[in-house]
Amino acid sequence: MFGAERAGRIFESEVGTMAVQEILAGMPWWVKWIAIPALALLVFGGLITSVLAFVVGLLFKVLLFVALVAGLIYVVRKFSSSTGSREDW
Repeated sequence: MFGAERAGRIFESEVGTMAVQEILAGMPWWVKWIAIPALALLVFGGLITSVLAFVVGLLFKVLLFVALVAGLIYVVRKFSSSTGSREDW
């Protein structure tokens, strides 16, 4: 019985996908390629902007961190090589 119920659920999801495809097949090209994406941007635009701003900000902070660590390593190597053999600190 479990297998039959599972097969029924799979069939129902396929029917839903086929129904959407049939609805979109009857629409003009501009509805599929312009109107629907424009509505998605209108509805989810704030979320998309927030996620992109977070990712760009995080990337900037990571690059700044890498640059600061590289600068610190450069300064430490420059001063440690110019001091000679001062290892008694």
